[in-house]
Amino acid sequence: MAQANPWSAYIDRIREAHTPEALDTLEHELFGRKEGAMTLAMKALKDLDAEGKKQQAQELNTWKKQLTETIAEQRTALLHPSDDALASSDAMDITLSLPPRERGSLHLIPSFMEHAADVFGRMGFDVATGPEVESEEMNFDMLNIPPDHPARDAQDTFWVQGKDKRVLRTHTSPVQIRYMREHKPPLRMICMGKVYRKDADATHSPVFHQLEGLMIGKDVSLANMKAVMVNAVRELLGRDVEYRFRTGYFPFVEPGLEMDIRWQGDEQTREGNWLEVVGCGMVHPNVLKNCGIDVEEGDGVTPRQLNPTWQGFAFGFGIDRLVMIKHQIPSIKMLFEGDMRFLRQF
Repeated sequence: MAQANPWSAYIDRIREAHTPEALDTLEHELFGRKEGAMTLAMKALKDLDAEGKKQQAQELNTWKKQLTETIAEQRTALLHPSDDALASSDAMDITLSLPPRERGSLHLIPSFMEHAADVFGRMGFDVATGPEVESEEMNFDMLNIPPDHPARDAQDTFWVQGKDKRVLRTHTSPVQIRYMREHKPPLRMICMGKVYRKDADATHSPVFHQLEGLMIGKDVSLANMKAVMVNAVRELLGRDVEYRFRTGYFPFVEPGLEMDIRWQGDEQTREGNWLEVVGCGMVHPNVLKNCGIDVEEGDGVTPRQLNPTWQGFAFGFGIDRLVMIKHQIPSIKMLFEGDMRFLRQF
């Protein structure tokens, strides 16, 4: 039985090499300076007679050229694989599961604001916007806040340098004024956005977000206000949310109320497990008059219920506090630090 040609076997092994490293190993095995198979075969020619040396040398040179060319071809194929090779390669396995690509998402606050717009939209409220830099008149005077009111104190308000008195709005209430000036009652609206005050602790920030609402009609009452607000917090925070109303003072409403939500929070920052989230009440007649809405009492003879005038309620939620309650976040600062370890949890 004839013995297999070792050089032909090397040709097969070269073509089966699938990595540059395997090809390097074969090349060294064939052409290594001391122990390469072809190198040793060439050295063995000196032991042959003249006729044998000539014949064997021609054969070895033919195989050496073929082996060298095959190595070069296979190296090129490994560096630039053909479509057929790619199709049969594990690198193009269409069943391979690649690592998931990380995707971004909305921050907690704008995400909550989108949800709030949807909740109030289903109750018939329009969404309005306004500037963050406001005049003193729009931010205070039109809202029945006199010059000596604490809200104008330098410790609370950021004033903008210039001849005309302008401020970074301390609430989104000026948007309500603009809306009432541009629309005739009956009306329903909400406005959301950034507001600015000189406060900073676990539940206060120099910049925060408010959601304010306004409803004006002929027969709007506190009962309507409470129904809207209770429905809103249940939609935004969950049906089992615990809340309470208590009296409060705000110059632009009369009577005024505040709404608290039970909050776990942090032992050092929570106030008796309750966190104030909204101020609210019936819009003060002076505010309605400032916007050109009739609030006269009537002729004094016809019962008011037979000839009602325009009245309504307003409320202002602290969006950041609602987010803190919803996700049990102990400090408002965590919403503004931009820590990816915190944000990725949501």
